[in-house]
Amino acid sequence: MMENMKFEVKGTFMIGDEWHPYKKVIEAPNAVQARERTFAVMGSKHHLKRRYVTVSAVTAVQGE
Repeated sequence: MMENMKFEVKGTFMIGDEWHPYKKVIEAPNAVQARERTFAVMGSKHHLKRRYVTVSAVTAVQGE
């Protein structure tokens, strides 16, 4: 089984009619899954559809 890595995901999400920046650390096996999990977490926590969440960068977090 592949080990999960930590990724820092940055982007924006819309609340009301304003876009707000966010930065999250997500555990996932790869960058694509980190991106997908970000949509799931943001959607669940803030009740947002995917079109109201953007991902501008996904970078691997070193260390730990």
